[in-house]
Amino acid sequence: MASSDLTLVIETATAACSVALLAGTEVIGAAHEVVGRGHAERLVPMIASLPGEGRAARILVDVGPGSFTGVRVGLAAALGLSIGWGVPVQGYSSLALIAAAGFAADPGSPRLAVVLEGGHGEVFMQAFHSQPLGEDGPFRSLAPAAALAALEGRPAIGSGVRHLAALSTTLDLRETLPNAADARLLAAGFTALPARPVYGRAPDAKTLAERGLA
Repeated sequence: MASSDLTLVIETATAACSVALLAGTEVIGAAHEVVGRGHAERLVPMIASLPGEGRAARILVDVGPGSFTGVRVGLAAALGLSIGWGVPVQGYSSLALIAAAGFAADPGSPRLAVVLEGGHGEVFMQAFHSQPLGEDGPFRSLAPAAALAALEGRPAIGSGVRHLAALSTTLDLRETLPNAADARLLAAGFTALPARPVYGRAPDAKTLAERGLA
């Protein structure tokens, strides 16, 4: 298949590192690993392992929220490849990706909340509804107790649900990480974010450009 028909998806916003080569909603090639903090070492070899070394006409990258370092690694790779290949790069939300995968796994579920590790004892949380996928308000960075109250009966999925499980034994929770291949489930409106990081709260460290010194 010609690279002009393909999209390269890069996912590094959490402990997972994954890539996928998509032709529309068809997965041509994919790789997914739980690496913790090893995204920078694994990402380029994973892209190179894809058919045609991942060459595509469009690049789609997770812009967050999530790990500050992970988001930056993915964006740096995506922007570098977009310059080298002369192709556009756009972003998507880690929260929307997990929500889409959650609804695909449980088509009968009308609503859910995605809860991701947020750092400093907080979690990133956003509620969604299905058919079609939509956001029930913006995402927030919350203490686990506040996130628990904000669920309002919704099932919750994501990497941060363990913090809620420690507070309640009656919740419908599923721990999961984003997977680049699931970007095939996102409608166009969820894959057109600017290629810049969405942190959710102030980062612990900033680049020179982010501090206005570059």
